[in-house]
This record gives sequence, C-alpha cells and structure tokens, in this order.
Amino acid sequence: MSSQALSDDQVATELKKMTAFIKQEALEKAREIQIKADEEFAIEKSKLVRSETSSIDAQYEKKFKQASMSQQITRSTMANKTRLRVLSARQSVLDDLFEQTRAKVGDVSKRGDYVEIMKGLLLEGLYALNEPRVQIRVRKADIDIVQQAFQGAREECKENLGKEVEVEIIGKDPLPEDSAGGLYIIGGQGKIEINNTLEERLRICETDSLPSVRVTLFGKNENRKFTD
Repeated sequence: MSSQALSDDQVATELKKMTAFIKQEALEKAREIQIKADEEFAIEKSKLVRSETSSIDAQYEKKFKQASMSQQITRSTMANKTRLRVLSARQSVLDDLFEQTRAKVGDVSKRGDYVEIMKGLLLEGLYALNEPRVQIRVRKADIDIVQQAFQGAREECKENLGKEVEVEIIGKDPLPEDSAGGLYIIGGQGKIEINNTLEERLRICETDSLPSVRVTLFGKNENRKFTD
C-alpha cells in the first residue's frame, strides 16, 4: 500500500501542530525553571534574612552588654567617689576634734590636780620598770611639781613593791617648755625609756578611742566586720 503524499495544507497543519507542541513544551519547561528559581530564591532569601537577623541580634547583644558594663562602671565610680567624699568629710571632723583636744591638753598642767596626775604617770612608769633607781625628764617648770608627786609615789611604791625607789631628775636635758607636760621615765641603765608625756598619752587615747568615737559621731557601720 503506497503512502499518499501530504498536500501543502496538510504539511502546514502538521507544522503548526509541531510548533504548538514545541512551544507548549517550552512554556512548561520555562514555567518549571521559573518555579525552581523562585523556590531557590525564597530559600536563599530566608537564609539571608536569618543570617542578617542573627547578626543584628548578636550586635544588639554585644552593644547591650557594653552599655550595661559601662553603666555598672559609672555607678561603681560614682559610688566610690561618694564614699571617698564621705570618708574625707568624716576624717576632717575627727581631725578637727582631735586638734581641738590637742590645743587644750596644755591646760592640764594649769589644773589643781596636776600633782596627782604627775604622780599617776610616775607610778605607772615605776611599776613597769620595777627598778630601785630611775631617771626622769620633765619641763623645768614641772621640777617642783614632780618632786611633790614623787613624795606620794615613793610611799605607794614601798607599800606595793616592798622596796625603796630613788628618782633622779635629769636637769641638763629637760622637756621643751612648749610641751604640754608629763614626763619621761628612764631605766635599764639608760636603755629603757617610757614616754608618759601628756602629748603621748593623748595620742594613745586618740588611737584607743577612735572606734568608739566613730560610732558616737557617725553611727555603727554595718559593713565593717572589724573595729580598729
């Protein structure tokens, strides 16, 4: 059976069908490529957004920590400055108080009980040294005072120590006349010296009473575990 040749119209029709089919295939392929491209774009976009979001979050967290640290440092600095100002003001009050006391210690030698005070200072040194003979240094203005004080001190020493005690006043090396008073007691063949001047006793009093003076003036410090 022989095949019949296609007419020109039939050929044209077949070409149109083939063209339409190819075009349809191309459109579907293009659609698939577009869908795939859109999906890949969406995925890459999502990755980029997550990456940028994480980067922004990290930067924010870093800046937040830096700001918090800066704020803490500022608060700590201000607190320390305030604390130092308070301590400085308190120390100024204490210095003024002790300075006023030092200015008045010189008046002790003008009191009527100065002989008894000298006697107490002398006895303290005599008991501490417990020697039969000691030397003392006083102001020239206090030589008569200390001699009177020694009369009473000698009797007490004899009664309490059971022995006589002799005292030599070192006239060639007296205490300065502008000192407040009191005396130095020297024993141990000149190797032991007890400072019982009024200035020294005041200094000891300042040191010993400082914690209680602080509490009296400023109240108890709850943060202080130990007292001076």
